[in-house]
Formats: sequence, structure tokens, C-alpha cells
Amino acid sequence: MSATTTLAPQTGTGFLLRAGEMLTVVDPQGGQVSDLFCFAADDHDEKLSSGRTIDYANTIFLTTGHTLYSNRSRPMLTVVEDTCGRHDFLLTPCSQETFDLLYPEFDGAYHPSCLENLSTGLAPFGVRPDEIGTTLNIFMNVWPEPGGELHIDPPTSVAGDRFVVRAEMDLHVGLTACSAEKSNGGVCKPIEYVVTRAPDPRETPAPTATPTPTAAVAAAPAQADA
Repeated sequence: MSATTTLAPQTGTGFLLRAGEMLTVVDPQGGQVSDLFCFAADDHDEKLSSGRTIDYANTIFLTTGHTLYSNRSRPMLTVVEDTCGRHDFLLTPCSQETFDLLYPEFDGAYHPSCLENLSTGLAPFGVRPDEIGTTLNIFMNVWPEPGGELHIDPPTSVAGDRFVVRAEMDLHVGLTACSAEKSNGGVCKPIEYVVTRAPDPRETPAPTATPTPTAAVAAAPAQADA
């Protein structure tokens, strides 16, 4: 089991997640989004696909039991636990252009972004920024009006909420503590994650049988002849 790693606000990382390993993403303070994107480790032309996943799940609200598919329709991740229940797979990771266009109060100044942090984290694996697509935005609270307009409300996650996925193939994973203030209730906060190996049933000790007590047979004392 790996130690828990904390991503400081508005930062990210990249790592290898092997088939069968579990990735647990935790919101330690509540109300914080984490962007996730991944590639097949042996072929970066195969990557996480929002469209395929939503198509096969027939819902935009993904949770426990759902599979996250690649652009080649192969399972990449399976959601095995979700204590929050609200995540987004529609919106792209925030970029410098996001802040230039949607945050006029920043007046075009540099701003940390999830795209930059994902790119930096995945660069050691040879990933280029243009290869990163729509992220799974863990804990992000996006919902549609009947007419199609999207709302981005503060995350519903509370301190300690977790989202756990199992890798179905070897993956190069990028993960962030989201940098967009409007997605995080106005304040960007840290994210924690841990990688664990899935239990191997071959290594699970067999239950120890409880011995059945043997009834003691009391020997009757010998009787003397009268």
C-alpha cells in the first residue's frame, strides 16, 4: 500500500497505475474538485473517452459500478466506491484560456490551470498537452437545465468523501487539485490520493476451522460386590 499523497491547491501530478491497482481520491476539506485523465501505458493513442463512457452508461452522472471506457471502447477504470455521488464528465480541464475567457476579473494574467498541471505531470511519460481531452472531474457539481444550459455549483462533497477506481489496464494517470475558483465554491483546496494493490484472493488466508469439542465420557466408578 502506498502512503497518502497530498496535492497542494492548484497543483497536479502524474503516475503509473497498474492493472488491478486501486486509486482512491479523497476530498480532505470538502468542496474541492479533482481532474483525472489517463492513457493506456503501452499506447497513448488509447485514452480516456467521455463520449464512449457516457454513451455506454447512458447517464452523465457516473458512480459506483460504472466503467470508464477508452476511445477504443475498452474498459480503463471501474468505479468501486463513491461516497459523494456527484461528478462531471462533460467539461474540459481548465486552461489559461479558460481564465482569459470566463474570468475577466483576472484581466488576462497568468493563472494555474488543470491543463497545465496535467501536462506537467504526464510529460515524463511523453504526453503532449494537445493529447489531453475531457477529464473526469471528480466531485465537480455540474447539472443541466431541461433546455440544455449547464450550471456549475459548489461541489456537494464533504470532508473525507472519497472516489475509488480500479485500473483495468496499465495506465498513465494525471490527477489535479482543480485550479478554477468557480468550480470549488470560490476557494481552491488540497486533494489527497493513495494507490493500493487490489486484494489477491490467492493470498487471502483460509478461515481457520474451529475444533469441535469432543464430549468427555465419564467413567463410572467400579462398585464393590455386596
